Amino acid sequence: MTQEIHKFEIEVGGRILELETGRVAHQAGGAVTVRYGDTLLLCTATGSKKPREGVDFLPLTIDVSERAYASGKLPGGFFKREGRPGTDAILAARLCDRPLRPLFPKDYHNETQIITTVMSADRVNPHAALGIVGASAALTISDIPFDDPVSACVIGLVDGELVVNPTYQELQESLLDLTVAGTADAVMMVEAGAKIVSEEVLLDALELAQEVNGAIVDLIREMQEKIGKTKWEPTPKSDAENAAGDAARSYIGDKLKDALKLPGDKQDRVAAIAKIGDDAIAALSNEHDAGTVKATFYSMEKEAVRESILNEGRRPDGRTLTEIRPLHSEVGYLPRVHGSAIFTRGETQIMNAVTLASAGERQRLDTYGPEEEKFFIHHYNFPPFSTGEVGRYGFTGRREVGHGVLAERALQAVVPSQEEFPYTIRSVSEALSSNGSTSMASVCSGCLALMDAGVPIKAPVAGIAMGLITGEAGRYSVLTDIQGAEDHAGDMDFKVAGTTEGVTALQMDIKVKGITFEIMREALEQARTARLQILEHMTGTLSAPRSDLSEFAPRMMSINIPTDKIGALIGPGGSIIRGLIDEYGVSIDVNDEGIVVIGSPDRENADKAKAAIEMLTRDIEVGQTYKGKVVRIMPFGAFVQLIPGKDGLVHISELSEERVPDVESVVKIGDEIEVMVIKVDHMGRVDLSARAVKEQSKAGEVRDDKDWAEKFERRDRRDGPSGPSGPSDRGGRPDDRRGGGGRRDDRRGGGQSGPRDSGGDRGGDRPPRRDGENGGAREDRSGGRRPIGGFDGERRVGPPRRR
Repeated sequence: MTQEIHKFEIEVGGRILELETGRVAHQAGGAVTVRYGDTLLLCTATGSKKPREGVDFLPLTIDVSERAYASGKLPGGFFKREGRPGTDAILAARLCDRPLRPLFPKDYHNETQIITTVMSADRVNPHAALGIVGASAALTISDIPFDDPVSACVIGLVDGELVVNPTYQELQESLLDLTVAGTADAVMMVEAGAKIVSEEVLLDALELAQEVNGAIVDLIREMQEKIGKTKWEPTPKSDAENAAGDAARSYIGDKLKDALKLPGDKQDRVAAIAKIGDDAIAALSNEHDAGTVKATFYSMEKEAVRESILNEGRRPDGRTLTEIRPLHSEVGYLPRVHGSAIFTRGETQIMNAVTLASAGERQRLDTYGPEEEKFFIHHYNFPPFSTGEVGRYGFTGRREVGHGVLAERALQAVVPSQEEFPYTIRSVSEALSSNGSTSMASVCSGCLALMDAGVPIKAPVAGIAMGLITGEAGRYSVLTDIQGAEDHAGDMDFKVAGTTEGVTALQMDIKVKGITFEIMREALEQARTARLQILEHMTGTLSAPRSDLSEFAPRMMSINIPTDKIGALIGPGGSIIRGLIDEYGVSIDVNDEGIVVIGSPDRENADKAKAAIEMLTRDIEVGQTYKGKVVRIMPFGAFVQLIPGKDGLVHISELSEERVPDVESVVKIGDEIEVMVIKVDHMGRVDLSARAVKEQSKAGEVRDDKDWAEKFERRDRRDGPSGPSGPSDRGGRPDDRRGGGGRRDDRRGGGQSGPRDSGGDRGGDRPPRRDGENGGAREDRSGGRRPIGGFDGERRVGPPRRR
């Protein structure tokens, strides 16, 4: 059945954002395609009409599927099929979940699924924020009881200006990557990475984002008015459920408030609170539903925490609203790793280990964006023992991926570039104990471990988690360094990381409406004060990065080579670079910009490899000296390999200061001799001289002297190929490579013989050669000479033709 297609458009960031419905996915509860440039997403929302039994939460599932065909690629692997979601898809799903989940009705417990499929990717426009817009639009026009549409956009800071929905290329230059999701009148979610920007810039960006989000929400409302389905009502609570809730409230009374005031650590309070819940269920389950009693108990626990903070200014552990839990940190805990640290804040404890490796160990990426590799990686692990529980272990969940990337963003801003520190860095945070804000503790521990490893970070970074409790009549309390109970009961989870100069990462999840920009401003300032306090503690443990790396870490050095020399370094099939790796026992990595990174635990071997690469990739110029290997011997001289793939000719007259009867009396194949470049002709052929090196050494002059080489060549032209004692007319021009006489740089003739009518300097009155002999020559009709057999340049010419 054909349905009418509806399109709705709005200009955002200088490009058209198009929402379309009616063309595809007709059986979904709501289906919307989002197009921005040539990036196109299909967003669908479907819900069950019946609530899921036995649950007191929202069973919402959000998935993002990145199809390979969207960017014209085939999936990797043997089966050539997409597998489990990648990091970008997981982060996009989390970004979509966080602003939407709080806006469903509180008594809605139906299975709901949102699927976003990336169907076309133009590699210009990122898709994460577009997915939030599409999912919100699909929910809004569906029959699911969701009636508060959300929009999202990205704000960048490029050349000092705030940019709406920057492209991938603009984000690479941007000092800010801020994603903001919100309704028409409230911010619901913020996620940001920054290169040390001020809190004022963040607030300006938040306000701009909300202006854009408000306009897009109006467009979604317009869609709903024209094509929206009638919403079905969630199943209300039954009389039995209401009775069970009333009974639970009556039984528990003020017991939870008293338990929250107990002195001691988290485990004591948790045990006391759990006992109250167990007693209530045991006492009431015979007459009432145990699930409803349990749900009421949890609701009362949250209420007790909130009332204690708002009415008494008292937190569960007795701290003031701005007080940070006790801090402790140490570095160098693990004996063999390259850098390690333990950071403890109250009952939250994180251990971080840093590993340094060569640039070749970088992470290679296959995403829709232009980024193809990563040199700094942070991973986060959260084992169940960290909360004193038994649970599934060994599987990396979405929460662990998200927390790891948040800490990575916070630290990335201070990690040195490849030019400054040519290493691949992996930082791993292990949550050893958890009672709130392990992600921000991972930032602190990770920073200390980087400094312990000797990574020259730009500045120390610390993180802090803030909370918010709101009440009636505009009352609110901003909490510094929230713990688990406050996070669970609060209205906002606000994480900020940065240096003394500014913010490097920000994450905000808001569970209620009505959070004003003034409250956000206060929370940011309170977070800055706490961050500075933590940084002071951290610098007391380790004030600056260590001056040297661990003895177990590889040593890396970086050099730049001309890009046209990359092929010379790699060699045919990688033979040259592999040979250098095997010879010196190092790792060598080269990128397209000509940056070569050499790594080895042995500094001496790294220096030797560096010298070899510099020799290999420098231009061959007159006056340079080389120590090369004899690779071929001809009657007229020896070919010496200067660098792999480049040989030069040492004419027999340039092998020694003395008269040389034949080449092999001086050198043999495989010998290493020191030679000087005395000429490079227009075809790139190189003439060498061992005699020049020896005479220069006797004269006590500096090596690699172009003037010396030119002086030597002029003298050689004047004196002839055999030195001062030789006749000056031994067979034509010194640079004639076609004749058969006694030329110093003859590459075709037969050694040091002169013209056919002179005896040369070896044979005296030796009769002239017959036409066709190896090394001989015959006149062509133009009067010139051309070789017959023998050597032609640097390649063999076949045998003479027979007439």
